[in-house]
Amino acid sequence: MTPPLPSRSKPSSQTGNFLLEVNGLQKGFGGRPVLGGVSLSVPRGSLFTVLGPSGAGKSVLLKCLANIEKPDAGRISFEGRTLDFRDPASRDSFLRRCSFLFQGNALFDSLTAFRNVALPLEQTTSLGRGEIRFRAMEALEQLELGDYAGHYPGMLSGGMQKRLALARAIVTRPEMVFFDEPTAGLDPLRRNAVFAMIAKYQALVGFTALIVTHDIVEALVASDTVALLHQGEICFYGTPDEFASSAHPVVQSFRDSPAALRSTLDGLRGGEVATE
Repeated sequence: MTPPLPSRSKPSSQTGNFLLEVNGLQKGFGGRPVLGGVSLSVPRGSLFTVLGPSGAGKSVLLKCLANIEKPDAGRISFEGRTLDFRDPASRDSFLRRCSFLFQGNALFDSLTAFRNVALPLEQTTSLGRGEIRFRAMEALEQLELGDYAGHYPGMLSGGMQKRLALARAIVTRPEMVFFDEPTAGLDPLRRNAVFAMIAKYQALVGFTALIVTHDIVEALVASDTVALLHQGEICFYGTPDEFASSAHPVVQSFRDSPAALRSTLDGLRGGEVATE
């Protein structure tokens, strides 16, 4: 049985102590703007979710933060220090302190669960073999996968593969973990389970989480703070409770779309189809 998602709403007065700040971030492709000046502030130790429909620019925002795409303009600050991604030392320092979980988990099918988790330590640290083994097993055990260290990803269920990807992300003990559409393609029960997993281990391990998703219900229950990305700009920033009660027309349209769909489907199933 999937555990209920914990309620995490906090008052809008939670300010200061921001781990990540983005100001005026812009990015376009072929003359077409995708991000038109995104600004947001992520409090340390929080679970922060950026909501938005497909094509709103959520993944592009994450790729700019991961230095996969270079912004056209704007500033990214981490712990109050502006990042200069043109400086290899500044870029590498930031990336060492963060982990990224992109869609599809990106696990190596030819490596065991243990080797998948140990790989980031082998590639990015100078730790000895014993310490790498200790940390990799610690991460697996934290995600309740210690008994599956010798299994290959194809031998694990979809939910276990998600946990394995998270174990690999936290093994370097990052201060911040970025999640790109972690529930893409999953049914409602599995979406709930993934958000419950993220919330549970975010609280247990203590990293700051930034999630981009279009799954409204799960995000509102699990998050401390939510932002809505619309046409390349943040049009809402606040607590889940504030989002749920917002009268902003864009928020209302995005927030209430599932209810509108349910109403339409109920009418179709009941034979109440309007004709013109």
